Amino acid sequence: MESHEEVVDEFQGVNFRWVLRSKKIKSSARRLGSSRRSTDDDFSSILSLSHARCFEVSFPKQHEKMAVESYFPHIVREARAMKEEKKTLKIFTVEPENLYGNISKVWTGVNLDHPATFDTLAMDAGHKTAILKDLARFVRRKDYYRKVGKAWKRGYLLYGPPGTGKSSLIAAMANYLNFDVYDLELTQLRENSELRKLIIATANRSILVVEDIDCTIDLQNRSAAKQNHHNPHHHPPKRQVTLSGLLNFIDGLWSSCGDERIIVFTTNHKEKLDPALMRPGRMDVHINLSYCTPCGFRILASNYLGVKDHGLFPEIEELVSRCQVTPAEVAEQLMRNDDDDEDDDDAGDPEDVLTRLIEFLKSKKDELKVESLETSKSQETQEIKKGGLSSSSDNKG
Repeated sequence: MESHEEVVDEFQGVNFRWVLRSKKIKSSARRLGSSRRSTDDDFSSILSLSHARCFEVSFPKQHEKMAVESYFPHIVREARAMKEEKKTLKIFTVEPENLYGNISKVWTGVNLDHPATFDTLAMDAGHKTAILKDLARFVRRKDYYRKVGKAWKRGYLLYGPPGTGKSSLIAAMANYLNFDVYDLELTQLRENSELRKLIIATANRSILVVEDIDCTIDLQNRSAAKQNHHNPHHHPPKRQVTLSGLLNFIDGLWSSCGDERIIVFTTNHKEKLDPALMRPGRMDVHINLSYCTPCGFRILASNYLGVKDHGLFPEIEELVSRCQVTPAEVAEQLMRNDDDDEDDDDAGDPEDVLTRLIEFLKSKKDELKVESLETSKSQETQEIKKGGLSSSSDNKG
């Protein structure tokens, strides 16, 4: 807008007139340049002109209450929303050497341009809808969280085999919410105080991610620590973030240092996690990202081949249901071209690609049968050995 330009905004049937005002003001500066020792009298004031700008808004006096309670908060919300739309998402990683220096530089970020969205995720439609509803409900419930006395945060536990889309889901969540991502590597930290510094330095409206939580911190057998305390041959572990420190960060006093935060833990082995970590209030939503399903396959076929339906789909869906194949494995097969020597983005003829996928799924199914037979034989052998030991003990008796 130019100076003195007027804009009329209508809100709830009332016209609000906005005018940009610009006023020249005089400011003084001091002339430098004298090489000798100076005093206040040695400096001459220089007058310079600058502009002070502001918006002036006018409206009928009888609508003053509505303006203060409804219109101006509406303007603030709209301004924030416009700012968020222009925001470039970033992913941040820890700079350990700055933990004891400039706290503002403890995280370094790069642009996050991940293409994953909820439309492209190879996940059942029902699960997608449930996650989207939960995220939407979370971001609009600031007043509710404050009313019930809880920190405005939400915890998600993503678990399942490798290649099932945990990282893609995190990227889709970030794109949907327009939240930055903070990738927290706990193995880089030596003590709980460093974790607290990192939490303080994270921004609001962000997703804090700890991947492979079962591998980055000792979450099991807390009672073993007490037993080892009395063991003279036990060597204390190296300094690291403790489970209690992590729990305090999730739902203790330090969890309130920030608003509108999503905390995401991922693991390939949910059964290895301490139950204290998984209870509601810490990990509120548990999402099982398992092997590919018929619904997931159809989404992948649409993404990679542009095919919504095909005569080979029923056979593929039957095989997908019977063999343990991850979405990443299916996607890899769909990406293969007719001629591997050609540098071409075209995925080839859909029927040829789907035929190769069927061959791949059949081989996976055969591998699963072999593994199942070997497991059964191993169990039978162990039972026979146990039976032999039992008979031997009885004879000795």
